[in-house]
Amino acid sequence: MKALVFYEHGELDVLRYEDVPVPEPGPGEVLVKLEAAALNHLDIWVRRGWPGLKLKMPHIGGADGAGTVAKLGPGVTGIEVGTRVAINPGSNAFEDEFTRRGEHSMSPGYGILGESRPGTFAEYVVTPAESLLPMPEGASFEETAAAQLVFLTAWRMLMIRAGLRAGESVLIIGAGGGVNTAALQIAKLAGAEVYALTSTEEKMEKARQLGADHVINYKTEDWVKRILDLTGKRGVDLVVDNVGQATWKKSMQVARRGGRIVTVGNTSGPLAETDIRYIFAKHLTIIGSTMGSPQEFRDVMALIWAGKLRPIIDRIMPLSEGRQAQALMESGEQFGKIVLKP
Repeated sequence: MKALVFYEHGELDVLRYEDVPVPEPGPGEVLVKLEAAALNHLDIWVRRGWPGLKLKMPHIGGADGAGTVAKLGPGVTGIEVGTRVAINPGSNAFEDEFTRRGEHSMSPGYGILGESRPGTFAEYVVTPAESLLPMPEGASFEETAAAQLVFLTAWRMLMIRAGLRAGESVLIIGAGGGVNTAALQIAKLAGAEVYALTSTEEKMEKARQLGADHVINYKTEDWVKRILDLTGKRGVDLVVDNVGQATWKKSMQVARRGGRIVTVGNTSGPLAETDIRYIFAKHLTIIGSTMGSPQEFRDVMALIWAGKLRPIIDRIMPLSEGRQAQALMESGEQFGKIVLKP
């Protein structure tokens, strides 16, 4: 089969589009013929590597994918060959106190497709049978693949970890990324007032179309001053900051007294300076989150397939152009998800 692989960690030049063996499903596993995959910032971080990350090379990245069941491993029941499926990108290697109480992504045994095991940037992928969710008739492979990681992550971040409530105000920093286009829609569905930061007039208009109540160009405006002006100096109830180093201090400035800041990422860098006085003087709550549970995956995908939430696709590209797709994501020029077709 064709796949996008790398033999060592590094920049874009380590990616190769080449033939690799079709994997065999083991006990409790299923082979899925992929019809669509989608990019995430995680794919860039895995390709570059980090201390402690040990992968069997060559490695296939990709957490998001949708396709049809091609082969069942030993002991698999309850699903048939030919079934159209979405793939939950997260799974657990063992049961523990976290999985028993439904906090799967907090478990040390939690892994993500394309990170802890070969992923979806290929014609076929092997995944645990329990990670598969049958798609309804009429659902597209492209939109299903584009939804998975980012909507699961955004749903848990906002609704479970941050406890977002109707009537609250939310600031989303960087409205063009996959998680944040999902977060914007979820916040509106929850009845929040949404403030969004982005970088171009085109992205501003797209954020408005998704329901943002206030959109600010962070390249041309002092967005801290603008947020405080719009809120009568109060600030916002919840800040979604997945940028990290470049925005962290400002996030604490715009959070209201008693407000929360939630993060699932650090696209500008992981080491941010924190003025602790903001935390105790304003009674701020800092919340970390990542991925989600199988039930949360089912819940958010049901909303996607019911049309209440919509994955935003910037463009669809062939898997053979995976290197160019990752370059585009690194540039930050896209709005929404980049989908790859094997």
